Amino acid sequence: MTSELIINYRPHETRVALLENGTLVEFQVERGAQGAGLLGNIYLGQVIRVLPGMQAAFVDIGLEKAAFLYVDDVCSEAAADFEKRLGRAPDEKAGQAEAGEEDEEGLALTSPPIETLLAEGQEVLVQISKEPIGQKGARVTTHISLPSRRLVLMPTMTHLGVSRRIEDEEERRRLKEILESLGHGHGFIARTAAEGTGEIEIQAEAKFLLQLWRRIREDAETAFAPARIHQELDATLKAVRDNFTENIDRLVIDDPAQFDSIRKFLETFSPELAGNLGLYGGSEPIFHFAGVETELARALSKKVWLKSGGYVVIESTEALTVIDVNTGRYVGRHNLEETILKTNLEAVKEIAYQLRLRNIGGLIVIDFIDMERESNRERVFQALKDSLRRDKGKTKVLPMSELGLIEMTRKRSKENIDRFLREPCFYCQGQGFLLSRTSVCHEALMDLELQASENPSGLLKLTVHPQIRETMLDEGRTALEDLEKRLGRPISIKADEMLHLEEHVIEVIDG
Repeated sequence: MTSELIINYRPHETRVALLENGTLVEFQVERGAQGAGLLGNIYLGQVIRVLPGMQAAFVDIGLEKAAFLYVDDVCSEAAADFEKRLGRAPDEKAGQAEAGEEDEEGLALTSPPIETLLAEGQEVLVQISKEPIGQKGARVTTHISLPSRRLVLMPTMTHLGVSRRIEDEEERRRLKEILESLGHGHGFIARTAAEGTGEIEIQAEAKFLLQLWRRIREDAETAFAPARIHQELDATLKAVRDNFTENIDRLVIDDPAQFDSIRKFLETFSPELAGNLGLYGGSEPIFHFAGVETELARALSKKVWLKSGGYVVIESTEALTVIDVNTGRYVGRHNLEETILKTNLEAVKEIAYQLRLRNIGGLIVIDFIDMERESNRERVFQALKDSLRRDKGKTKVLPMSELGLIEMTRKRSKENIDRFLREPCFYCQGQGFLLSRTSVCHEALMDLELQASENPSGLLKLTVHPQIRETMLDEGRTALEDLEKRLGRPISIKADEMLHLEEHVIEVIDG
């Protein structure tokens, strides 16, 4: 199997696609001047409300909505700060909570009541563990984790662990011994990329992370809440750090400056991978060239057709995602039970693929076509579990019920791409969805770039809905000016109220 990481970089948007055998399997997009999201950022926040009934607290970190902090995400260090403010000795139980036994899934913590740990007005250092999703604010934790290429530093813990994706027991023991030799009193996790890495390289990364943590603590001591203390890597370097491993055959990016940034990053942390880095120089936009745009359009469709003629329908609500499997045009060749089984098995692979591609998380209910035989229901259940093994998101799958339903959960830390790229439709009073105005603008700019590659000369005229023109000349002006500069010719933007909000027309005028 060949794997490629393709990065489409523009100042207003960074898009990252992971392809396996030419098929898009993961997609990430970050927008903004710096192309940076919130996940992993560290803030000095201020507790604005403690909720004993929910064993949680709201923390002001300077974002539009207050962040949510669960009691299990409050480390003993934060509790000690609270006890110090009250003039008491730190609670021994709070300190012991952090030293609980840990299994492959994480630490088993026993937390005291949150009202004994936090108080309104208290300043607390937190990290975003889940970005704001829908109407919910970000989820934060005081258990800070700082990742590098091969390690994760957990300064509030003492646990040492090795990625579960490293299966060789001898290698796991070797890495554990290296971590034990660091002797800094902090927790470390050896990431998948650490496999086969020498002790010197791992020690160097540990030193880098410890210096970073020291700087974060110093900055927090002089800051006033709410304040951002540490910004995670931008989307480009984060994708390289987290995804570009020996299992990826090639990384290609379409921006020379970002190419140089990645090259320097690799020379520092993974020189052995520098030879797999490439700069795309074609005139056609890189995602069009790689066929990614077609797969993205499919990922936004509610109905996904199967090769056999069956199809699955994916419908998301606030509480859960429902996936319905149907035979469609597939009638089979033999008996009904065989037809249903083949459709369900084909749907299993597509569902696992779509969950990963769309980054669907939370509670998921899959309505397979009813099967009479218990053996067939078990076969579909096992096939789904096997298909989810390549998914980085943690999943839990319950056996199929007699009604053909499978309930499962999938952990996600970011908004799924459907909700990120689209917004409620005002044409139908929110009963459906439209592409957001920003997404329509970016789509029009990409089509302009494609037309320019096919027509090297002439004036480019873009006609859009009036609201899209307003958005493009306001928040999208920087992106428009960037495109004009790269193409070396002006772009005329006209409005036509007869056009649908998602429609646009491009003309190339000679002379």
